[in-house]
Amino acid sequence: MADPRPRPVAPGPGQESVWDYPRPPLLELSPRHLTVRLGDLTVADTHGAFRVLETSHPPTWYLPRADVTESALRPSRTRSTMCEWKGAATYWDVVAPDGTVLVAAAWSYERPTTPFREITGYLAFAADDLDCRIDGERVRPQEGFYAGWITDEVVGPFKGGPGTWGW
Repeated sequence: MADPRPRPVAPGPGQESVWDYPRPPLLELSPRHLTVRLGDLTVADTHGAFRVLETSHPPTWYLPRADVTESALRPSRTRSTMCEWKGAATYWDVVAPDGTVLVAAAWSYERPTTPFREITGYLAFAADDLDCRIDGERVRPQEGFYAGWITDEVVGPFKGGPGTWGW
């Protein structure tokens, strides 16, 4: 029988292993340049995001509401989730001027738990159908519903895909 435990990839120069991230997760302010686009619409552009680092997950990035195009958001009624660390999530549809709608493509914590109070109202975006970038590098979406952002700087394996539920 195959060993179901993951075998972490050794990070190279300038890389981080998600297996070195803590549990419970760490909230870290970052000066990196993050952009989120839907077609020609700049949904967000910031140098003041937080990233959440949790064992086995690529970082999830939370962007300040002040750096998000508010007209590109509308409350979503299709989804609700509860994070054991951050609390209840509020979901947002992303809407482009051409009428394109990405349902529940963003989320926030309007009343997060005390350790995550700093991201109150900040928005995270799923990279599946959005062009999300960190310092110009287009991110790849994490499999499953966790929606972390994968870049060349982080190595896994990453939780979220088939067979990873028990990690």
